[in-house]
Amino acid sequence: MSTFGTYFRVSTFGESHCAAVGVVIDGCPPRLPLDVGDIQTQLSRRRPGQSALTTQRKEEDLVTILSGTERGLTLGTPIALMVANKDQKPGDYSSFSPFPRPSHADWSYLAKYGVKASSGGGRSSARETVGRVAAGAVAEHWLRLRFGVEIVAWVSSVGIEMDYVSEEEMGSITRAQVDTNTPVRCAHGPAVERLAAQISTAKADRDSIGGVVTCVVRGVPAGWGEPVFDKLEALLAHAMLSIPATKGFEVGSGFAGTRMRGSVHNDLFEQRDGQLHTTTNRSGGIQGGISNGEPLYFSVAFKPPATIGQPQATCTYNGEAGTLEAHGRHDPCVVPRAVPIVEAMAALVLADVALAQLAREAAAPQALFPTQQPTPAAATAAVLTPPAPPKPTANTRKTFVHNLLAALLFIVPMALAMSKKS
Repeated sequence: MSTFGTYFRVSTFGESHCAAVGVVIDGCPPRLPLDVGDIQTQLSRRRPGQSALTTQRKEEDLVTILSGTERGLTLGTPIALMVANKDQKPGDYSSFSPFPRPSHADWSYLAKYGVKASSGGGRSSARETVGRVAAGAVAEHWLRLRFGVEIVAWVSSVGIEMDYVSEEEMGSITRAQVDTNTPVRCAHGPAVERLAAQISTAKADRDSIGGVVTCVVRGVPAGWGEPVFDKLEALLAHAMLSIPATKGFEVGSGFAGTRMRGSVHNDLFEQRDGQLHTTTNRSGGIQGGISNGEPLYFSVAFKPPATIGQPQATCTYNGEAGTLEAHGRHDPCVVPRAVPIVEAMAALVLADVALAQLAREAAAPQALFPTQQPTPAAATAAVLTPPAPPKPTANTRKTFVHNLLAALLFIVPMALAMSKKS
């Protein structure tokens, strides 16, 4: 489907070579200060043509707010955002028409719908993510103003080259720092040349290469996410694996945690600044599917882009052998431009679970959701102290008598009837 979310609900529209792409947001809280500038920054980080290491399709990706705001404030009604497609070149795809492109969605879309977009990837194109990034910018803006949430993603590897970031660094890495390390958007300046070389070499070989984007989210309070099927990490995995070209997701220690023992992997608790914290964060800020107040962090794996310039021996839709050689403008590696997309999807998930938690807190007695986290001693006392039995009132006595009389009226006739039969 093209709709994501329950409370903060977004529906993207458009194909890679149609007139425009965009999104409709339903459920954005009212009275949120919002203008084009709050959205455009992230779209400009995502747009094509940023460097020699990305596709040379030239799109300004300027967003237009069609509805849902007035005088710089959201109205609480659906917000429609649109970005025009201006640099389409459908002719670049004419030679592809007899072939289902290897590792693209041409064949699977045709099998599902009986028809497919004739040029570009249609809805499976990364062009669809324009709407996600626009909506994610709105969600992130609300999260920042309402809770102080910060979301920062970066390229942590390209091919065999890695740029390691420690748990300590995750507490301070900034988006400005990442954007300084262009054209790759990694965390450390010295890693730029190594990672960029991987992309340049693949491009020179008319090939492509994959990579990994890592993301940290700071400022998420404890209590976000649902148990069992809507665990926070499950929702994040759903969101991240819906991004085109993704092939893997891990949270916290991820697969590396499988090589540890529990005595090493466990995150021990301590009291710090009057609140419970963990001494390490191998859980990635999520325990039991619910945020624990520590920074969230996770990684998303992106495959090598499917479109490459090398001749590929394949077959047509009719099964006839042939050679496909791609021409046109394509990314040799998607991860530098995927950074804001990962941030956007994280924001959409967190806005949704935040609104769910706010609704739960508003519906419950206020005493059940204290504004300050209880101290360990108070929390233990609350668990160990049984609740006082309710005091009888006139209403409870009246109810008891009423129920007793009703039971007698039912039981006595049955007893008399049974005695007559015997």
